[in-house]
Amino acid sequence: MKKLFLLIFFTTIGFAQNTKRQYFSHSWNGYELELNTTDGTYFIQFYNAKIAETSFVPKGEKFNSQSHAVVLKTKNHPFQIQENANFIEMKTDELSIKIIKSPFQITYSHQNKILLSEKLGYFKRKHEPLERVKGNIVYDSTEVIQFNINATEKLYGGGARVLGMNRRGNRLALYNRADYGYETRSELMNFTLPIVISSQKYMVHFDNAPVGYLDLDSKKENVLEYETISGRKTYQVIVGNSWENLIANYTELTGRQPLPPRWALGNFSSRFGYHSEAEARRTIQKFKEENIPVDAIILDLYWFGKEVQGTMGNLEVYRDSFPTFEKMVDDFNKMGIKTIPIMEPFILTTSKKWQEAVDKKILATDSKGNPFTYDFYFGNTGIIDIFKADGKKWFWNIYQELANKGVGGVWGDLGEPEVFPAAAQTFGGSADEVHNIYGHNWAKLVFEGYQSNFPNQRPFILMRSGYSGSQRYGMIPWSGDVNRTWGGLSGQVEISLQMGMQGLAYMHSDLGGFAGANLDDELYVRWLQYGVFNPIFRPHAQSDVASEPIFRSDWAKNLAKKAIELRYSMLPYNYSLAYENSQTGIPLMRPLFFEEPDNETLLTKSDGYLWGKDYLVYPIMEANQQSKEVYFPKNGNWTDIYSTKKYSGGSTEKINVVTSHIPTFVRNGVLIPWTKTVQTTQNYDNSNLNFLLYFDEKVTSSERQFYFDEGNNSNENNPELLTCETEISNNELIISLENNSSKSSSKSGSCLVYHIKNKPKSVKINNKKIKFIYNKEYNILLFDYTHSSNKTTIKIKL
Repeated sequence: MKKLFLLIFFTTIGFAQNTKRQYFSHSWNGYELELNTTDGTYFIQFYNAKIAETSFVPKGEKFNSQSHAVVLKTKNHPFQIQENANFIEMKTDELSIKIIKSPFQITYSHQNKILLSEKLGYFKRKHEPLERVKGNIVYDSTEVIQFNINATEKLYGGGARVLGMNRRGNRLALYNRADYGYETRSELMNFTLPIVISSQKYMVHFDNAPVGYLDLDSKKENVLEYETISGRKTYQVIVGNSWENLIANYTELTGRQPLPPRWALGNFSSRFGYHSEAEARRTIQKFKEENIPVDAIILDLYWFGKEVQGTMGNLEVYRDSFPTFEKMVDDFNKMGIKTIPIMEPFILTTSKKWQEAVDKKILATDSKGNPFTYDFYFGNTGIIDIFKADGKKWFWNIYQELANKGVGGVWGDLGEPEVFPAAAQTFGGSADEVHNIYGHNWAKLVFEGYQSNFPNQRPFILMRSGYSGSQRYGMIPWSGDVNRTWGGLSGQVEISLQMGMQGLAYMHSDLGGFAGANLDDELYVRWLQYGVFNPIFRPHAQSDVASEPIFRSDWAKNLAKKAIELRYSMLPYNYSLAYENSQTGIPLMRPLFFEEPDNETLLTKSDGYLWGKDYLVYPIMEANQQSKEVYFPKNGNWTDIYSTKKYSGGSTEKINVVTSHIPTFVRNGVLIPWTKTVQTTQNYDNSNLNFLLYFDEKVTSSERQFYFDEGNNSNENNPELLTCETEISNNELIISLENNSSKSSSKSGSCLVYHIKNKPKSVKINNKKIKFIYNKEYNILLFDYTHSSNKTTIKIKL
């Protein structure tokens, strides 16, 4: 049976490769295989048991060792070698690479199952005289790496797009570019990552920055291609035993997202934009008057100029509109409100900084070394050469000045870069060679600047464009200028799920939509209700229609307020998700197939998703929707957090939709933390911790960990991990709370246990009976607890 399966699989993958490539010889350079062929040399090595790297260096070229994405060191990982006259095999316990000498072939397998193989491998593709990739330079040839893939696997990756979860069949341009006002389909957006993820739980990362294409079997020939104008012919194959493990391995390779400041999980006041200090102050005051929680205000480009056009690049406070900027920032800080100003990398020739930028030679240049200037929407401009040490230092000095004024975070906009003609030259290479890593290196200079000058402050870096590994620089990405329509909302789950799988787990949208003057309160409310279960909660839009709930109709404002209050009550849960991501790379928003990896139907679904492990969320994406079909993952039972109705795992139900919330469910049998709502996270208290438990007699045990710390310090002295366990034994429900450290702070609050059919005989905390309330009508048990020792045991006699 096994032999028959392998025969079918080999037939599916195929063995064709470049027939002109022949094996010559090989040698071992320590733990690296050097393989010589007729047209070049392969270098193959393992990073660890689940990650391998292959580089091809054509004859006449030198190996370029610089990776902009990879931070993991190879560490000389051991592996088994099998050699004979016909083949060479390098093998760990998880991943094997087999090189057949004649006809030449390289295949990659995971636990003896072939994943993919090089087809033609590396080759050059000639183009017609006017054919090109991007920019205004003609490329007469491009470089390609080509693979055979399985006929049935689903493919994800390639960055942020709206194409459907399964992106197989598309040829994807790798050229970061804004798509203003996109809706139900967007083939090219701000993040175009050279990553392919297979439903067979492996990834291929093409470790090269210049622009190009990813072809995900567009010709339906079971072929995967990476195509580029130049650069490294290097790729990593990454495998995993689960989806979580696969993403953990990829983020080990490219770096993990640092834990953001806790306030970043709160509500943002944001629009395009606040024209004056007085307007910004009035807005925050109104949030306070309406008792709607808020933690930050974002200042768009009016902080440095009165007009949209002609002022970009001033990069200093426009005192006519913000006369006491420093005092405003300080006043906001005292209220618990962080100020986040926008910056762009463009220095207009009409801006106050133009001559300084020219004199200091910090701009990208033309072929003669002069500042490269060109026109775009905002005016005639140059662009900062952030690849040049002087340019990087100059730009950071401006950030440092703002940080010294008390701003709490930064917003980098137009960083694709929005317009970057191919003829421009930077210290890092031509525009097309560095285009896709511009935003990446921009985030890097800010992140490293904070590490150097403000080492105790966790940076908040909101960016519209990036690259593989940008998460390690604390980048908070968003999905660009989405249209303010139901069509715009419809693709947002897909974008966030896909980007989370590619390491950038804080991808989120301008809640309510950005582009257009569409006043639709139902759309606005549904978008914000979805935003509760997003990594970042940030309404933002063009100013034609207000993005802040305080300026919407009473109906919309009240429903938005409830959504925001729910968001704040979930702070202990959400902050723990952020911590888990910082440690493992596992995204906060997760596709349902993470829960059921063998469910083929779920592999293409994005109508619902998991928020962390224990919330099941189904956003409402249509106007006046009356019902929603919901699938409940089979590995547990679920409860509606509003009605407390139970649903069986593995079932599909039609759920009635109401205006007050979107369908949201919680996993039965696990402890869920929550806290009281506060006006800002500055008022949040780690010691106030309530628990919800939806009792399920089928869940005989569970364990979750929740993380607590001061909330903003990069060098936490006393972080806390609270382990929360449940167990059903001898007709007793046992809840255990245990700290990882004796120095952990005490916790107290209420515990609500749902679905208790009969009044318990007793409730004991550390063997002492306590008072409790039991509601027979709703089968709810309520009691208070205090956890002040290293371990607290609660026993509920059923």
